[in-house]
Parts: sequence; structure tokens; C-alpha cells
Amino acid sequence: MANDSVVWLEEVGKEDIAIVGGKGASLGEMIRAELPVPGGFAVTAQAFRRFIDENGISDELFRSLEVDVDDADILRKAEKNAKKIIMEASIPADIEESIRSKYRELCQRELSNQLKGKGFKEIKDLRILKEDEEEKFEVFVAVRSSATAEDLPDASFAGQQDTFLNIRGEQNIIDSVKKCWASLYGARAIYYRVKQGFDHRKVNLCAVVQMMVDAEKAGVMFSSHPATGEPITIIEGSWGLGETVVSGSVSPDYYSVDKQARKILERKIATKNIMHTKDMHTGKTIDIPVPENKKNAIVLDDDEIMKLVGFGEVVEDLYGTPQDVEWAIKNNEIYILQSRPITTIKKKKDVKEKVATSALLEGLGASPGMAYGESKLVSDVTELGKVKEGDILVAVMTTPDMVPAMKRAAAIVTDEGGMTCHAAIVSRELGCPAVVGTRRATELLTDNMKITVDGEKGLVFEGKKDTVAPITPPPQMQLSFAKSKPITATEVKVNVSIPEATQRAVETQADGVGLLRIEHMILGLPKHPKQYIKEGKADEYVDELVSRIQTVVDAFYPKPVWVRTLDAPTDEFRAMEGGEGEPIEPNPMLGYRGIRRDLLDTEHFDLEVKAFKELIKRGYSNMGIMIPLVQHPSELKRAKEFMRSKGLDIDKIDIGIMVEIPAAALIINDFIAEGLDFVSFGTNDLTQYTLAVDRNNEHVAHLYNEMHPAVLKLIEYVITECNKAGVKTSICGQAGSNPKVAKRLVELGITSISANIDAVETVREMVARTEMQLMLKAARERKV
Repeated sequence: MANDSVVWLEEVGKEDIAIVGGKGASLGEMIRAELPVPGGFAVTAQAFRRFIDENGISDELFRSLEVDVDDADILRKAEKNAKKIIMEASIPADIEESIRSKYRELCQRELSNQLKGKGFKEIKDLRILKEDEEEKFEVFVAVRSSATAEDLPDASFAGQQDTFLNIRGEQNIIDSVKKCWASLYGARAIYYRVKQGFDHRKVNLCAVVQMMVDAEKAGVMFSSHPATGEPITIIEGSWGLGETVVSGSVSPDYYSVDKQARKILERKIATKNIMHTKDMHTGKTIDIPVPENKKNAIVLDDDEIMKLVGFGEVVEDLYGTPQDVEWAIKNNEIYILQSRPITTIKKKKDVKEKVATSALLEGLGASPGMAYGESKLVSDVTELGKVKEGDILVAVMTTPDMVPAMKRAAAIVTDEGGMTCHAAIVSRELGCPAVVGTRRATELLTDNMKITVDGEKGLVFEGKKDTVAPITPPPQMQLSFAKSKPITATEVKVNVSIPEATQRAVETQADGVGLLRIEHMILGLPKHPKQYIKEGKADEYVDELVSRIQTVVDAFYPKPVWVRTLDAPTDEFRAMEGGEGEPIEPNPMLGYRGIRRDLLDTEHFDLEVKAFKELIKRGYSNMGIMIPLVQHPSELKRAKEFMRSKGLDIDKIDIGIMVEIPAAALIINDFIAEGLDFVSFGTNDLTQYTLAVDRNNEHVAHLYNEMHPAVLKLIEYVITECNKAGVKTSICGQAGSNPKVAKRLVELGITSISANIDAVETVREMVARTEMQLMLKAARERKV
């Protein structure tokens, strides 16, 4: 077996990580343990190595990876070069034929299983009668990456390579396997391996090709309590595919079981209105109403619950640690789809009181946490090199070009900015303490000055402070001991600005991404979008967009990810190479940005649409498109017409708008009449436009108030009208991270709330508490 290029999953186990990688070995081990895992095969790491060696690309490939990964421009070039080398090489003929042969046999296995269910003993019994039909029978599979260094105790490669879902047909599988191989050299994967100390030459990639299960009911199971580690199994389930449970689009049934006493402790039966099922002809996931007799029916009977608990114990014993298991049931048979360690079972560390000391600087606490190090003043990108690991980056204000240095910094301090400035947003996503709006940081601090930054209280001290405040632990610690996720009717999502923050965002267990900012990705590129077009490199620009967006939509799949189209003011674009032609505006925040820019600069809008089309082509049906800064329904109409004219089937994905201009809120019914699936409040702009307050101006920032009656009145009106029309409502502005605002929004009936990474858990707790209070209040009123 070890010499075969393509092997069946049942032929491998945990000792074969070097052959089929962590994921492949895990699936094989579970099959060996007689767990009901969907069948499939693995294109081994040895096949991948032969592909490299026989094409003679090894030296060229690995030389291209010997780069400074902290330099974003150089890293992107390395990715492009490495992927080009892979995609231009040919798969050895015998390996390709082995893949085709295994897929044909997998199809025959499945057809045989189906025929046996109809009374046929052997597939050959029907071969003569239905030879033509048999040749056309092709199953849907998932093609997943499984790196040979993946899922090891000290490193997780989750999400570093690509996955391709609902693939059918020999050639499509061949193409997907090759794309999996190329994804081993994506920028994130290269960066991660270097930082984790893995030698590129020693990390190979296996591609796992596995049957997809068209489940009648499905869900997730924690083999032990995910917060405490107690011997209590938690199971959630709903009708149809497990996507409804994972994405939070339906409230699932909840079961808890004392696995030692073999006793079901609790059953919570939810009302389940929709279910996802797979269209067997297209492979696409469709929504259908749950039949009336099943909406309030219990999903799992006692026998199924206890069988799942038993499977959970087997998996936990296999790996020696509590597991997060995805399961599905079809034709009364339970399938184990995936298993991974539960990472949230950790004890809180003690935190001590901070000794009161006068601060050197005071500003806004933009990202919680405390850090000590040497200050390094950065005036522009040419000085980024002096920021080493553990230094404190000090600047007037950060820019997207500074992100590589921000990743190395222990903390960030700026003169300017508010809670939604670049430094604040990126610092929160990186889990890096930050104090912004200090006014005099670059004046009072000097290079190599030893300082302590308190990102919770917004204070900067001279010297080292050995104690930390007990108010809010750093985001890293918060995520480490995250509680068991409460199930809420109001979805709690997360905001993401940069691909590097994806893993931290996933760890929040959010119900999706309510805002993926495309402008931060664009501003982080080496040159202006127009420069790519001018140089005839538009395809390269589209590839960059696809790569960055895919990082997030893939990591969250199948949970929804709402991608906002370009919304960057001209002054930010002007600093880029090729951005000299950007107009000079008295107030860029009120100028040439958002959809008004895309409708005029259709050449660039076309490239965005091409990126969206490619992502949808790759199977990312969880992506929605959000249009920013609309002030009249005609803008939404023109944007939709443009996307349709460029071949984007917007009827198959969610299209929504940002409500961030009072005008849009006041005529929301006109937008609803034009047709849209969702709205999301951009409270950062909505508040400043309503109150005439620049949120990033430290002189008036104290007047900025998302809870102002006028702002809340606009929000309430929009939610009310959208609820009447069945249009989803959300919030992605800074206010969504404020528990007090979250409470009010739940009371108003908002569909979802999207918070900053470090605020998801706190907001989720407030949402759950508020929903419970509303239920109790309603119950009391009924009694009266």
C-alpha cells in the first residue's frame, strides 16, 4: 500500500500520516475502528512527491519559497510563482489513471449499494440491462487537502489549503486534485509553515476524495463538555443537511447526556422551519420548508442519541482527547463525517489587580490586553523594518501597508484615530493591544523607550508594569477558554478585515461573517487597482482578490460570509503606487467611495464581479454580496443590472445593502421594492452622518454616540419595515460590538448582529440573556 499512488481510506490509519496526511489518517483510523465514515480514497503524498520529482520542478519550487514572509509583497509573489510552477506541470499518466479508476470504482460501489437496497445482489445483475445508465452514474464527492504535517499536536494546518465541494465527474476530480496541490503554496500556508518552523520540503499534500452524504438529519456532537471537559456529551441536530446547524440558520434540537450513567439529562426541542437538502442533479444546496408534522417534532429518538454517544466515546478513545464530531443520518444509518479535537477546554488564568500609577499618555482603549516592550516610531512604510517581534509600534496613524509590522508588534499606539480607525480594527483582529487617539504619542515617545500599553483602559505607562487589570483578558485568552456556545435565535456573526485574522475569527464559533471588508484587502496590495489594469495585469488582480476572499469563505463554509464591495475613500487610495490620479476631495468620507465609485468606475467593478463569479464557480455558495453607501434605490438597481450583465447569477446568492446614510433608512421601503435579501447597518457612518460628528476626530469623538435617540429611531424603523417584508437585518458597525446596543437590537427584532472578533462571546451572552428575558416577559403576559 505504501508504494501506491492512490489508496482507499480503509487501507490507512493513524500510522500513515506521512502517506495520507492528518485528515486522511484520521478518516482511515475511524473506518478501521468500524465507525460509519463515508467511503473514499486518497491521492497520497507520495503521488504528490512523484508529481514534483518527475516534472523536475523541485529545486525551482523550493527556491521560490526562500523569501521574507513578513514582507507581504514578496510573499504574494512567492505564492504566485509557486502556484504557477505547479499548475503548469503535468500529472504523471499512471497517477491520473489511478485517480480515474478509483473514482469509477467508488461510483460502482455506491451504485451497487443502491441496487442492493432494491433487491439486487450484485451490480453485474443489472449490467446487461442498464449498461448505458451505469456508465453515466457518477457520485458527488468532496476533494479535501490533507497535509502531512496537518493536525499534529503542536500545529494546526486547518484552512491553510483549499477544499472543493460537490465535485462530480472524472475530469473535474483530476482538476480539483491538482488545485489542492497548488494550494499547498498559498501565501497563508507559506507564512504559517515558516512561523511554525516546518521545512517546506518536508510538508507534502494528500488529496482526499470522499463521498458526500445527502442527510435526512444531521448535526454536531461534543464527546465531552466543550467548556469544562466533564463526561457530558452535547448533541445538536436538525432536519436535512448539517449546514443548518453549523451555520446557525435554524435553531436545532439540543440533547445532553451523562455518558457515564448512560442517562439523557436534557432535551430541548426547537421549532425548525427550514431544512437544507442537496439537489442530486446539480449538487447545489437548496432550502425547503420543513413539513408541518416535523417542525416541532423531535429529531433524534433515544436510540439514535445513545448510538451517537457511543460513537463519540469510540472517537474520543481513538485520539485520547475530547472531540468535536460532525454526524449525519440517512436511511436510518448514522455517518461520522469529521472529527477534530475540542480546543476550548482550558482553565482561566489568574489575573491580578493593576497598581494605580500615573500614565504617560491617555487615549482610547481600542483593543484590549496589556503589553510591555520598546517603542519604535514609524512615520512611513520605509521604517517598518525597525519594528521587531515584541516591539511597540508607534505612529500618527497606521495604514494597510503597515500590517506586516503590526503582526510583529506586541502593541500599537497612535496619535490619531477612534474606535473604528485602521489601527483599532486591525489590532482587534490580530489580538494585539492598542491605544489610539493619544494626540502626542509620536511627540512624547522616542525609539527604544521601554513602555507598557494597557489596551483596555487606553493608557500608556513608562517602564514595566507587572500586573494586569482583571476587567477584560486579552482576546487571545478570551478565545482560549471560550464557553460552550449558547444557541440563539438572533445570529451572532463576526467582522473580518484581513485574511490573517481568519483563524481567530473561526475560533469565536460565530454564525458566519456579517462583514468582510474588501477594501482592506485591496489597500494591502502593492499597487493601485488601476495600475494592474494599466499594466495589462487585470487577471493577476482578480486572482489576488479571489485568494484573499476565499481564505475567509472557505474557513467559514457553509456559514454565510457577506462580502462588501469596495468602500475606501480616495485619500487612502492615493498613497498606493499608481494612485496619483485619485481626485483630491475636501471631505473624502462624503465623496467618491462605495457604490457611487463602482458605478462610475465600471472597469474596476467588473474585476470585482469576476472575482465573485470565480468563487461561486468554486462552490462557495455561502458568499453574499453587500453594496455600501447606497442613498437611492436606483444605485441598487444599477448595481444588480451590471452584475447580471457580466454573467453573475445574483438570483442564486444573497444580495444586500449597507444602511449607513440616513436617506437609505428613511426610504427603506423603496429599496425593499427594488428587491434585496438583507440589509446591514453601518452604524459607524450612520451615527456620524446623523450627528455630524467625525468619529476619528479626537476633538469631537466624545459626541459620537450610537445610542443617540435619532440613530436608534432610524434603526428601529428599518428593522420594522424589513421584518414585515421578510428581509434579513443585521449590523456590522462598531455598535454591534457593544452589549448594550446588542440588547436593544434584539428587543427591536434584528435578525443578526456582527461583532468584532474580541466581542463575539460577550455579545452572544447578551443576546442569549435578552432573548430569555423576552420569552419570560411574554410568558408572564400570557398568564395575566
